[in-house]
Amino acid sequence: MTKPEINVTPLIDVLLVLLIIFMVVTPMKPSAFEAKIPSEPDRDSRVLPPSLALVVVVNPNSAIRLNNENLDGTVADLRPLIERLNLIFAQRTENFALAENVEHDATDQIERTVFIKAPRGIDYGSVAKVVDAVKVAGANPVSLQIDDLE
Repeated sequence: MTKPEINVTPLIDVLLVLLIIFMVVTPMKPSAFEAKIPSEPDRDSRVLPPSLALVVVVNPNSAIRLNNENLDGTVADLRPLIERLNLIFAQRTENFALAENVEHDATDQIERTVFIKAPRGIDYGSVAKVVDAVKVAGANPVSLQIDDLE
C-alpha cells in the first residue's frame, strides 16, 4: 500500500494569491499622519490664571501661600489654609446667591477648583497633607501643578 500524501499545490496557490492581495492593498494604506504641532510659546508673554483660580504654593521651607497671600501656616500646621479656603468658599457662595437671587443651597455651583504647586524636592507626604487639607476645606477638584508654570 502506498502512503497517502497531502497535495500542497493548492495551499501554495492560495498563499500566493493572498500575498499578491496584501502587496496590492499595502500602498493604499496611509503612510503618514498629518499632525499640527503648536508653535513655541513666547517667553515674554505671560498667561494670567483665571480670576477665580486658587493656587496653593508649598515653598521649599514648607511655608504655605495661597495665590499671592502669605499664610501663617506650614505643612505641619495647615489650619490657616483651611480657614482661609473656607472663608473664600463661603464668600463665593454668598455672592452667587445674591447675584442669582437663589434661595436654595448654591454650594455645588460655585468654583471650588484648587491647584497645588510644590517643588520637586519636597517629600510626597507633605504634598499629600496639603491635598487632604484642601479637600477638608471643600475644594473639588484638586489639581497638581508642575514646577515650570509661574
